[in-house]
Amino acid sequence: MGDQATTRVFKKTSPNGKISVYLGKRDFVDHLDHVDSVDGVVLADPEYVQDRKVFVSLACVFRYGREDVDVLGLSFRKDLHVSTLQAFPPILEPKPLSSLQEKLLRKLGANAHPFRFGVSLPRGSATRSHGLPPSWRFQIPENLPCSVTLQPGPEETGKACGVDYELMAYCAKVAGEKLHPRNSVQLVIRKVQYAPEKKGPQPVAECSRGFLMSERPLQLEASLDKELYYHGEPINVNVHVSNNSSKTIRKVKIAVRQYADICLFSKAQYKCPVAELEADEQVCASSTFCQVYTLTPSMGANRLKRGLALDGKLKHQDTNLASSTIMKDNCNKEALGIVVSYRVKVKLVVSRGSDISLELPFVLMHPKPSDPQPAASPDAVAAESSDLLAFDSEVPCQSDELVFHDFTRLDLTGDEGDVDPLF
Repeated sequence: MGDQATTRVFKKTSPNGKISVYLGKRDFVDHLDHVDSVDGVVLADPEYVQDRKVFVSLACVFRYGREDVDVLGLSFRKDLHVSTLQAFPPILEPKPLSSLQEKLLRKLGANAHPFRFGVSLPRGSATRSHGLPPSWRFQIPENLPCSVTLQPGPEETGKACGVDYELMAYCAKVAGEKLHPRNSVQLVIRKVQYAPEKKGPQPVAECSRGFLMSERPLQLEASLDKELYYHGEPINVNVHVSNNSSKTIRKVKIAVRQYADICLFSKAQYKCPVAELEADEQVCASSTFCQVYTLTPSMGANRLKRGLALDGKLKHQDTNLASSTIMKDNCNKEALGIVVSYRVKVKLVVSRGSDISLELPFVLMHPKPSDPQPAASPDAVAAESSDLLAFDSEVPCQSDELVFHDFTRLDLTGDEGDVDPLF
């Protein structure tokens, strides 16, 4: 290819080889005030299409049970949102195409048809309200959940529980017609969020406990150095103890806990520790203690924990711990399916007395691509190197050189062995 600029394209073909879908990215971003569009091109064999139509659908699916236990025709899934577009023959007005779509149409010829779900324009933009056909204005609801997968147990098979975004292209006489899987292209893409630009206040919490026969209480204060952490970044927990009681503290236990609230049908919560530390600290009566502890939550140390929330999974190891869910004000929490949050729990084990504990909420997310990565320890980098998501962003099309990647086999970190330069 020399020094010629290239554009990465993800491709997947139906088992019968008659329909192919081309996408410029597999992750679309929720910016809170707008959501990235999902656009691409579908290529259909005209001899196979004949008098039928070509449809493309995008569905947000909440799966709350495994497919292999479906009984009596019941499916343990709920479609939170479904949009279907007729790509051929087109029934809408001419649409503004992305540069990648224009390039694909030139390369693939007359049997290629563009599609787009949603318009990647911020709220308030002039072209959002006038300049686009009504049926092409924003089509992806902004309050849909991000992709989340609940990690199955070692003995469980089939698709895992969680929230998926499924893109499907097929030929039929009417939309929604029942099809054999070999006659359609089905892809799982992800909706993700990046860390917000506005940082929150430093988490600080304190509590006290009085004991019988002690005139003064035991006081615990804990804080984090900041509210927002990136995946793979160590978390420093500052613990300060004023033991004015007659009791002795035997241990200090610190745990980073992930909370996954299932909001769709009934209130349920998965609580899973993702990093733990236990220190044999002896704090005698009428004394003080101050120490900073460091923990690093990582996917590598939690691969076998059932019910752990992960960022939406595209392949076996193509994921990491789920990012915190950022909700807009006045958002209906029940519509989000799964809400993920993190807290640091600090617990003091007291001899012959009730233990004392507190929690510090924080945010765990990926930085925006333009943001510099924080300095992390070599151990933290090694632990997370296989877990970080290399989020795909659309590359400006400056040349006619397209490099195609197989959608189902490409790892997001990139693997030159999977490149198929068709053009």
